[in-house]
Amino acid sequence: MLLHQRLYAWTQANPFKVDLAGALLAILFFAFPFLLMGVGEGLIEFFLSLAICLPLAWRRTRPVPAAAVMAAACLIQLPLVPETGLPADVLVLVMVHALAAYAPRWASLAGLALALIGGVLLILQYVARPTISGVGTAASLANGMIWFWLIMLVAVDAVVLVCWTFGDLARTRRLAMESLRDRARRLEVERQQERDLAAADERTHIAREMHDIVAHSLSVIITQADGARYASAQDPEIATATLGTIAETGRGSLREMRRLLGVLRGDDGASTRPLPSLADIGDLVEGVKRAGLDVQVLTAGAMRRALPAGAELTAYRVVQEALTNVLKHAGPLARARVELDWTARGLGITVTDDGRGAGADPALNAGTPSDGAARTPGAGQGIVGMKERVALYDGTLEAAPATGGGFRVDAFIPYTEA
Repeated sequence: MLLHQRLYAWTQANPFKVDLAGALLAILFFAFPFLLMGVGEGLIEFFLSLAICLPLAWRRTRPVPAAAVMAAACLIQLPLVPETGLPADVLVLVMVHALAAYAPRWASLAGLALALIGGVLLILQYVARPTISGVGTAASLANGMIWFWLIMLVAVDAVVLVCWTFGDLARTRRLAMESLRDRARRLEVERQQERDLAAADERTHIAREMHDIVAHSLSVIITQADGARYASAQDPEIATATLGTIAETGRGSLREMRRLLGVLRGDDGASTRPLPSLADIGDLVEGVKRAGLDVQVLTAGAMRRALPAGAELTAYRVVQEALTNVLKHAGPLARARVELDWTARGLGITVTDDGRGAGADPALNAGTPSDGAARTPGAGQGIVGMKERVALYDGTLEAAPATGGGFRVDAFIPYTEA
């Protein structure tokens, strides 16, 4: 920052110190000379000038009390210094400007009125002064000076009006700048809030993606690993095929994780692989079948128009999460059915199983587990994530134990209206 910029910043941050320096300088020029007139002379003029100059130190911080003190000093000088007035009277113009710029509106207008009246009194004081050809007002008027004094009166009050106008313009500019600064502060707060909300939304999105990718893949891997362990003793070929499924599932999960991490890093190649959609549900089901779950897929109706890519991803994740829960909680030999029902309003998704479901596994419920049931860390988050995903597209999702056993997930994703 340059020197003049630092100096300007300091003056704006320390108005009282600046005004105090100005008041002391005014005392030096307008009051102190009266002390040099001799012992016992000029004391009244000195103290009156001091009372006019000193309030300038508070012209910005306390403008109304400062103006009141100065006005009182100016009124007192009328009977005490009737002939010449004081040189410090010119500082009234500075106080008029300060009132217009920094005082409340009522004080600004009151100060203007008093200053205009003071200008009239000043002219009358000079009109009433003794002259060579006569004494007082009559002598001045008799000498044909009425027009001179009228012009002087207009000139004095015009100067007062000009000072007040410049002060009022400064006030308007100051208030406008304060309004802009306040608006800038509010906008900054709003931007910070928007950034916080966006970050929270992104964290939620990442958490859902991580859950969908990791939970599904690990469930398949765990199921296959358990099956391979039991099958290795009976049929090594089945164990070999199962290990192949584990490897393929792990590689797929790794690809998904790399894609997600690439998005977080902002890699250009991270978005080249398309996100899963309804067309990938077949591959998803095949992978679940290889994990040992009997899955049947039924499709009814016809697509009226394409869903947005995000909605198709949501539908895919709903099916994925529901089948993952079947793998984890439905028990051995469970069967699942996926129904995709295209209606005039949108896509209905139903995933059911005939296994134990939530009725026997409290880990699937989002509520508090029963006594003695060990709750899996993070259990229930998948259902919450599904509901949040579907709600983003104005859809609905319900997940609850089915009548007669098993578990049922019903979701509906409407078409996006054009």
